[in-house]
Amino acid sequence: MDAVTIKKPKTTALIEELHRLIGRENVLHALEDRICYSYDGSKQKYVPDVVVRPQSTRHVSSTLQFANEHEIPVYPRGAGSGLTGGAVPVKGGIVLDFTQMNHILEIIPEDLTATVEPGVVTQTLQKEVAKYKLFYPPDPASAPFSTIGGNVAECSGGITGLKYGVTRDYILSLEVVLADGSIIHTGRKTLKSVTGYDLTRLFVGSEGTLGIFTQITVKLLPLPEKAETLLVFFAEPQDAVLAANQIISNSLLPRALEFIDKSSIACIKGYKQEIQIPAEVNAILLIDIDGNDTSVKTEVSLIEKIVTENHALMVSSAKNPQERDALWEVRRAISPALYHIAPYKINEDICVPRSQILEMLHRINDINKRYPSLKVASFGHIGDGNIHVNVMYHEGEQQRLLAERMIEEILRNTVKLGGTISGEHGIGNVKSRFLSLEVPPQELQIMKDIKHLLDPKGILNPGKMFLE
Repeated sequence: MDAVTIKKPKTTALIEELHRLIGRENVLHALEDRICYSYDGSKQKYVPDVVVRPQSTRHVSSTLQFANEHEIPVYPRGAGSGLTGGAVPVKGGIVLDFTQMNHILEIIPEDLTATVEPGVVTQTLQKEVAKYKLFYPPDPASAPFSTIGGNVAECSGGITGLKYGVTRDYILSLEVVLADGSIIHTGRKTLKSVTGYDLTRLFVGSEGTLGIFTQITVKLLPLPEKAETLLVFFAEPQDAVLAANQIISNSLLPRALEFIDKSSIACIKGYKQEIQIPAEVNAILLIDIDGNDTSVKTEVSLIEKIVTENHALMVSSAKNPQERDALWEVRRAISPALYHIAPYKINEDICVPRSQILEMLHRINDINKRYPSLKVASFGHIGDGNIHVNVMYHEGEQQRLLAERMIEEILRNTVKLGGTISGEHGIGNVKSRFLSLEVPPQELQIMKDIKHLLDPKGILNPGKMFLE
């Protein structure tokens, strides 16, 4: 049965029951408060009936037991920074705001583990474990404000994915509250465990549709001794792609290997005058190398040789944090700079096999030619095949429809090349209509059966992932 929003005649009585269960101070129901929780990074807007701000697993359990009994939708929310509508309350109901469950519960250097609550900000954890000379590698662009719970729900990627993998590669165990309020624990706080089915991996990336995380144990790594950054300019995009491929085929594995196309470069120039990029530059590679001092020097030398052989126009290097930050400003400037092209954009995060990157970029350009009123900017994690394709459009229903049609063509071509429609942003409700492009009917039905098994009343993040 589908969950339904709280009916107005019952609202007061149900809110009073929530007050009794978890405390009046943890329940928000004034309109101005609810509006603050009505949107996420996808810029959709759906106002919830009530906002619950749990401070403990018991609060989450009580809320879900209450919601399940009354068949009220529940929408878990971290920082609300997701780009596919994962946190928007499309059917009203209850938003569970996890910003108060933001404690690092333990860091055990000997075990290379940390246990956190879901509201811990990603960068906060990274800085805290660095005090022990440890490293939490998943590094989405939203790390300064996104939460670990949201990262786990979406299986976030980021710039370090090529060398270190994505969020799922660092989740050892989870405390999960199920739809009926019961509490389960998946995995173990050990680096190895093959006892039974891997339920932890099932929940990672499930976008809040199967259960809600209240504790997360992550794997840590020793902090690399040194990191160095190279900024490489190319006149031809294919030279940049071929150089990236050659770096990896020569058994070099950079911490980050980022690509920036011509349209993105033009935006950066207009956005930040202090970033100096010559007129003949039509593609950029931004490369991070980390390790011990000797290995970094060796790898930098080899990479400089490879990019030079592939017709690099210029190579700049940074050897300290301040210089590295200055070079990375080129990459950070892209997203805000894109609005110089047009006031609206659709940001896709396709991922293709690395051998198909050049073909995918060609296909994107060919598709764009059929939509001359739209502009496309492509950049992203070329090292693992993850390209952020931004379709920019102007105001008006016709422009929006053209942009959506163009996106569908790009996604269809992505799947034809053996790729995926989402490398790291997730499906949410923005991409749910495209899920069947990639997932065959039998596999899709298995997913729906798992959802029904764990959430038979459909209260957990309804309206997401699957078309209803």
